[in-house]
Formats: sequence, C-alpha cells, structure tokens
Amino acid sequence: MANAASAQTANDTDQGAEVLYEVSDHIATITLNRPERMNTISGPMLNQLTQRLVQADADKDVRVVILTGTGRAFCAGLDLSEATRSKGSDGILSSAGGGGFNDLDLRNTPPTVLFNMGKPTICALNGSAAGYGMDTALGCDIRLMASGAKMAAAFTKRGIVPESGGTWFLPRLVGWSKAAELIFTGRTLTADECVAMGLASAVVPEAELAAAARKMAVEIASNAPLAVQASKKLMRMGLNETFNDHVHHVFLQLLPLVRTQDAAEGMRAFMEKRPAEFTGR
Repeated sequence: MANAASAQTANDTDQGAEVLYEVSDHIATITLNRPERMNTISGPMLNQLTQRLVQADADKDVRVVILTGTGRAFCAGLDLSEATRSKGSDGILSSAGGGGFNDLDLRNTPPTVLFNMGKPTICALNGSAAGYGMDTALGCDIRLMASGAKMAAAFTKRGIVPESGGTWFLPRLVGWSKAAELIFTGRTLTADECVAMGLASAVVPEAELAAAARKMAVEIASNAPLAVQASKKLMRMGLNETFNDHVHHVFLQLLPLVRTQDAAEGMRAFMEKRPAEFTGR
C-alpha cells in the first residue's frame, strides 16, 4: 500500500531506525529494531515507540496493530547501560534535565499508550520479554508467543517495581495469588506456562509467528472497525464498573453503531450470504 506511513517506513529502514513502522492492508506493524541489545529500550527508542503507537491509533486506514521485535528477544527491558549514565546524558535513568527516567511521565510511555489505544493490538513475542518488555507485552490486547519466547517480571530482582502496568495487569489476568508469586519471585515463564495461565493466547513455532500474527490481524481487520473499537472500549470500561453501569454504556455505544453504513452492510452481507465489505463509516 503506497501511503505516507509506508513511505516513512522505507526511510526509517534505510536510516537504521530503532522502531520500524509499516502499514499494509489496514494493518500497522511496529517492530522493535535493536537486536544487538536484545531490543532493550533506549531513551530515543522509548520516544520513537510512543510516537509510532500514537501514529497507528490516529491513522484512519489502520484497523489492527501488530507489535513485535527483531532478533532473539522481543524486549529485554530498559537499557540498564543507559540507565546508569551520569547526569547530563540521555540515559533513561539519568538525572533531571537529561531526558531520562526522572523526566519521564509514565502516563505517556508505551504500555500506558497501548492500554488507551482504540485500535486492537497484537503482540507477537518473537523472543523473551523481561521487565519493561513484559509490561509492554501485557499492554497489548492479544499475545502470541514463539515457542522459545519467555516472560519475566524481574523487577524485584533489580530493586524496583513493575513501573508500567504489571501490577495492574497481572492480578486481572492471572488472579491475585499467581500475580503475587510472579511479581515477588521475578521468575521466568516459558511460552507454554504463559498460555496455561492466560498470559498468552497461543504458542507457535518461531518461523510461523509473523504469519500467525498476520493471519489473526487480517481476520480482525475484516470485521467492522467501528464495532471492533467500540467492543474494545467497552471491555476496558467493564473492568472498573458495575454490570448495570456497563449495560448503560453498551446501549450508548450501540445506538450510533446501528446507524452506520457498516451496520447496514453487515446485515446485507448476512442476508446475501457473502463476506461483508466494511469501510469504517
């Protein structure tokens, strides 16, 4: 697909960008591209990833977002070599004024941006996700894992806490007791263990991961985008409201949807026994 996003992707690839961005067939693929550092997050990379997520969410042509990595890791966390730089550097944990952790608004970092995105997100974990990388993966709606991929909430082993959503996501995904075990011990989970406890949807051979994520994204993108996004919004709202409040909010989402062209197309396609062709209007 020849559009501004695709053109920008070519430029970023040529320049060796640490976060790659590509859009085709209504699917935005965002790739962490620092394989020599196991995709650990540098200060500039943090900003690039946030910008790409915001870009994908704002792009009306994008219906689904895939987040993945290059090399043998999805993301091994924050770059601790940068984190320990002295004042005046651009390291993530540098002192105030250095563009690092002390200047960071955690409300605008990738896991938080992911949680608040209107578009559905799929994390294709090509390798290990540790610490910040695990929080980022948990911020996505769906997680697929390569057979050799792992997750590790290793924060307490580094003297910190899950700073970007882990303490919120894990109790909701696996229950209090299991979340406490994972966070307090910081132990590493295999891909099969992640699926067994509900942290991931499926384990696939590494060579098939990209295709599996793409296949799922295509399936989602073929549905009415406004309905998919409204469903995601309602699921997020439902995490923190009563059933009666939720029913009211469902009604408020449903009313404008039934008046859309896509709703009419969905009904016609059903009656005519053909695939629907949705336009997002």
